[in-house]
Amino acid sequence: MLDLGFVSAILAEKNFEEVIEFASKNQFKCVEIMCWPVGKAERRYAGVTHINVDETGEDGVARIQNTLALNNVYISGLGYYPNPLDPDEKQAEVYIEHIKKVIRTASRLGIGVVNTFIGRDPAKSVEDNLKKFADVWPGIIKVAEENNVKIGIENCPMLFTRDEWPGGKNLATTPAIWKKMFEIIPSDAFGLNYDPSHLVWMQMDEVKPIYDFKDKLFHVHAKDVKVYPEKLNEVGIMAYPLDYHSPKIPGLGDVNWRGFFSALTSVKYRGPVCIEVEDKAYEGSQKDVEAAILTSRNYLKQFLA
Repeated sequence: MLDLGFVSAILAEKNFEEVIEFASKNQFKCVEIMCWPVGKAERRYAGVTHINVDETGEDGVARIQNTLALNNVYISGLGYYPNPLDPDEKQAEVYIEHIKKVIRTASRLGIGVVNTFIGRDPAKSVEDNLKKFADVWPGIIKVAEENNVKIGIENCPMLFTRDEWPGGKNLATTPAIWKKMFEIIPSDAFGLNYDPSHLVWMQMDEVKPIYDFKDKLFHVHAKDVKVYPEKLNEVGIMAYPLDYHSPKIPGLGDVNWRGFFSALTSVKYRGPVCIEVEDKAYEGSQKDVEAAILTSRNYLKQFLA
């Protein structure tokens, strides 16, 4: 009914074949594969390249598909999470063009989903960013439609550090904003890569949007989060968000996983649920990283066939 996988970013030290072999060995059905341009990472969990979209000619596609077939694992989506609405227009264009490359690569590989961010100018209002979104994103969605690929927008605010203050670097943060985006671009190729954890630390209901946006659920992330009330009481919601919460692996935070999976099955979501690991408690070694993935798997399996 639901296919359990993980996001490949946490296995940055492994190559594509090793990631897929790890997934197969450990009973995962799918993996979201990171497709950042080769080069220096911009932030934690970014800059990971398990498929280089500049090397996906006929031989590259055959190699990828052969590895997947041998291991009985599929790619749930290709992932690339930059800021396409960056205030630096030249930099934004670099990001946009790479998103389009990832879309075309997904099409060549027969992968139906590309996951990314809307982006945002953190110094401007939601209203101003929606105007820029209306200018920039129709062209990206058109490329997706032409290639029979869906775009799943993750709902992470990208508001954690000083350089992302005050508005964050991703516009698609709340149900109210999603509604406006989907009104501006009413495309069947435009939807969500839904992560419940971000709603929790923003003091929102992480289950209700599953019912409200059931037709826009293209891909799902499984990440937990722990909000520390004593810290929140000290700094308030206007503080840097990491001052009062921490990402955790599933089962070790505050996400209502029973309600979450009840909602997914009730709306008849049939697709990937990919574990996303950003828990610093499991970053001491490669062994710790792999333990984070497997511990998450063990917890979530109670909700999956």
